[in-house]
Amino acid sequence: MKTFTFQVIVLAVVSFLAMNKLQAQVRVTGHVSAEVITSLAAMETAQLNFGRFAPQSAGGQVTITPQGTQSATGTIALGSGTHNAASFYISGESGALFSITLPNGPVTLTNTTNSKTMVVTNWISLPSQGMGIVIPDRGSQVVLVGASLVAGTNNDNPVGIYTGTYSITFSYN
Repeated sequence: MKTFTFQVIVLAVVSFLAMNKLQAQVRVTGHVSAEVITSLAAMETAQLNFGRFAPQSAGGQVTITPQGTQSATGTIALGSGTHNAASFYISGESGALFSITLPNGPVTLTNTTNSKTMVVTNWISLPSQGMGIVIPDRGSQVVLVGASLVAGTNNDNPVGIYTGTYSITFSYN
């Protein structure tokens, strides 16, 4: 009886294997997806403007905070007139994270009539530079930028308008 049972079991296994051939490979269909989001865009809406000042005997620094507050150190005499922080309008996907990268060194401003120069340093932004800034539900964020302008004496930096450019990078995280 044991032999007969064993033979029946072997016959059943062989029949099963014959009907359902063992396969060395199996093909399965996988699925993939992607979502395109709104591109990150940036536009300068206000230029960084240190305003009017006179360096006098020893020079110094003029600072503009991201909130637009102007201050001076050294022998700088602040004049009347307009001064302001830079402003950038950032738009993109609501809820996405982006980062700000400010200039990593000094930026040179050049006198438009005599080629004398001054440098801009100590860049600061609001929100702060770095990663992890969330684009609000409305899909836009304003970034304000301030810095310090290093001015020499009246001889180093004579009367005139000084201009220059700088690069700021906004990127999705």
